[in-house]
Amino acid sequence: MAQPSDPSPAPPGRRAAHAAETPTEKLDRLVHAGGAEFTGGLSPVSLALAAADWAWHLGVSPGRQLQLAALAARLWADTLHAHGRAPEADGVPDEDPRFRHDAWAHWPYSQMRAGFHNAEAFWREASWAPGMTAHHTDLTRFFARQWLDMLAPANWPATNPLVLRDALESGGTRLRQGARHWLADASGVPLPGEPERIPAFQVGRDVAVTPGAVVYRNPLIELIRYAPQTPTVHPEPVLIVPSWIMKYYILDLSPHNSLVRYLVGRGHTVYMLSWRNPDAADSDLSMDDYLRLGVLDALQAVATQGDRKTPVHAVGYCLGGTLLAIAAAAMARAGGVAEQHLLSPLKTLTLLAAQTDFSDPGELGLFIDEGQIDLLDHITRSQGYLSGKQMAGSFQFLHSRDLVWARRMREYLLGERDQSNDLMAWNADTTRMPARMHHEYLTELYLHNALATHNYCAEGQAVSLADLQPPMFLVGTQRDHVSPWRSVYKLHQLCDAEITFVLASGGHNAGIVSEPGHPHRSYQIHTRPARGRWTEPGAWAAKAPSHEGSWWPAWQAWLARHSSRRQATSPIAAGTVLCDAPGTYVLQRYKE
Repeated sequence: MAQPSDPSPAPPGRRAAHAAETPTEKLDRLVHAGGAEFTGGLSPVSLALAAADWAWHLGVSPGRQLQLAALAARLWADTLHAHGRAPEADGVPDEDPRFRHDAWAHWPYSQMRAGFHNAEAFWREASWAPGMTAHHTDLTRFFARQWLDMLAPANWPATNPLVLRDALESGGTRLRQGARHWLADASGVPLPGEPERIPAFQVGRDVAVTPGAVVYRNPLIELIRYAPQTPTVHPEPVLIVPSWIMKYYILDLSPHNSLVRYLVGRGHTVYMLSWRNPDAADSDLSMDDYLRLGVLDALQAVATQGDRKTPVHAVGYCLGGTLLAIAAAAMARAGGVAEQHLLSPLKTLTLLAAQTDFSDPGELGLFIDEGQIDLLDHITRSQGYLSGKQMAGSFQFLHSRDLVWARRMREYLLGERDQSNDLMAWNADTTRMPARMHHEYLTELYLHNALATHNYCAEGQAVSLADLQPPMFLVGTQRDHVSPWRSVYKLHQLCDAEITFVLASGGHNAGIVSEPGHPHRSYQIHTRPARGRWTEPGAWAAKAPSHEGSWWPAWQAWLARHSSRRQATSPIAAGTVLCDAPGTYVLQRYKE
């Protein structure tokens, strides 16, 4: 009897399912995965290579050493003459609130503040030596900043004038309260009488409360259709694809800041894809599974809810937008998945803080190289997934000044507790990523940039973003560390479709959840016509008109312009309802 042939090799960057593990590979996995607990999930090899690159190149560059010695001497002299200077004179960044109080203008704290910022200036320069790779330069500069942020005088009671004054005025009461806060956080046991902060916002009661029903379910997603709120609606439905690394209700938070509620209140039929939170049994789910069971099945289900010929406004957020762009490109190619799966055409494509070109992914790219991916593979292979807690560690590194040190100063040194809100509750409601899919998306998108170079394979065939034709609406945010707006903007170079680009104030989440009436919000907007000329991002930002307020009304008006005349509302058919929104998948939680 003929022997079965060996399975064909997986495409570059794709890990084969159920790959056999040899005893030596298992030994390596156990060693690396066990050590990751002590390194915060960071590859010690990658960090050591960056440090060695810096040390060797600096060690053989005496001229560079003399430059840095002269810089150190000049900054030291500047620190000695810093008494009484305003914070702005020391170059205190606008986003660093730790040194803005007037108390920092008095000796000796004025010189501590100046010394700290001069140390930052020194290490911004000293973390680079001629001949270093760009990636290693970024790593050394980033971790030098992390160490300096940890050692900042604002973090320590003896060198923070606000803490010292507060301790004297309160007789040490707040320092004791801060110590109790630290003990409660370290032990996981809340203080007696302290209210539960995160559970104050419950899914289906306080957040994710827009009325609707689950009308489709498969092993990976639930599809929610929201109940109409107006007597007439545009016939083209809106399908929202959130990132699989977040719970969908970031776009349906409290009623006042729910993007879903905003849309249904203005005559749109809205569908939301809700991802199931995977466990170890899902370790072999692939990117193709997320494409097929996620976006394509959802589009097919939307088509069966109405007229299959009615086009859809497709919306993707973060990595959900990246996956949606892949799906749109696969649908656009000749003989693509649109015909195979009997999908409705796409009327428009909206990508919210979503990258399609990963050549410049910002600071998140610091944690993505071959050594780091190898370590993550060992971790995920051991447990079958990457946990939300492990993902959160990387984001805390990116925002350590705000998420770690400024918060700890308030809670542990000043005895204050940050008040919980709906966005904080959502952020604590973590999700997981299956091992195989996590490996594929890191290697293919971040490491190889396959989507932007037309080498990404969806269901075995390469796709090209150049095939995209629907009008597009892109949103980037000014302070996005996850999807930098200049990276989001790169889609202008990858296709000739009409693109309306918005640059909104705020960060990756707060810039998107930017409801009308939210104070201190603004945005710039400009449309490049189909086959229009390329404009460099800096030049775009210099000429694009600026507007005060939320970008939501501008987007909704754009959707309305690309929609047909409103028709009488059709309620959700009772026979299609599986359960009420928010469904069951969003409620899945695991102890990490």
